[in-house]
Amino acid sequence: MLLDAIRTRFDSLSKSEQKVAQAVLKSPQLALSENITALAKSAQVSEPTVVRFCRALGYDGWQDFKLKLAQGLAVALPRTDEPPLHGDLAADLVGKICSRSINTLLDLRNHLDAAVIEKALDLLSKANKIEFYGQGTSGIIAADAQHKFFRSGVPTVAYSDPHIHSIAASLLRKGDAVVAISQRGNSNALLRSAGLARKAGADVIALAPSGTPLADIATLVVPIDLGADTDPYTPISARLAHLVVIDILAVGLALKRGPEFRKKMQNAQKSLQKFDLQFDSFLRQTPKS
Repeated sequence: MLLDAIRTRFDSLSKSEQKVAQAVLKSPQLALSENITALAKSAQVSEPTVVRFCRALGYDGWQDFKLKLAQGLAVALPRTDEPPLHGDLAADLVGKICSRSINTLLDLRNHLDAAVIEKALDLLSKANKIEFYGQGTSGIIAADAQHKFFRSGVPTVAYSDPHIHSIAASLLRKGDAVVAISQRGNSNALLRSAGLARKAGADVIALAPSGTPLADIATLVVPIDLGADTDPYTPISARLAHLVVIDILAVGLALKRGPEFRKKMQNAQKSLQKFDLQFDSFLRQTPKS
């Protein structure tokens, strides 16, 4: 995911920093084995430029960046970049799709900032209500989030229609929270709604790539940097990453509510199971002639 983050942020880098990015992307293993002097020389820039490049990506410096690069390359699975092709056998599809999904989750685990997650949980735990906004595939993720979060006891709702979440955003107030979900972070309609929510006094947590317009508007961004890709199957992995982040936030919020709330959730689960048993019993009844 670090290499994808470099690709995503490439246009926002200075020309000198882009030279460093190109050197790393061209040969990440070589960049890992080199020291900062060798990398600066191969990129034809100064050592301070390499440091600025690392900090532009959110790292403290060269050593911090190098550590994250090593972690990312160490967990990468072979064939992860191989796209599904016409004529692939079922075994090929199993290998390619599973490898892609596994790498996405490993990258997410290695690069997701726990401190950012903690800040997001603090905002959500104080919210009077939580609204989830998304469009297209992200709208499906928003609906899934609403299904998981309503059990937390906080009023929640999900909107995927841009007109509706625009109206909803303007009706928010201080103490409310919006989770804006986007794989690209540049949807005009979602940007408008996020802006309206901020103007109304609500907090906006963006689940989007870092350095995007949505990330800039948000109170807090949980960066999900998967990079831009023309492969039509890439959204499968992107959606998976967003769903896992939603799971992390949902579980974290439930734990923050304390043991008494956990007991309420367990009682609700038991009631649901009891209903299912009664319904199954009804289905098994033999109709009377």
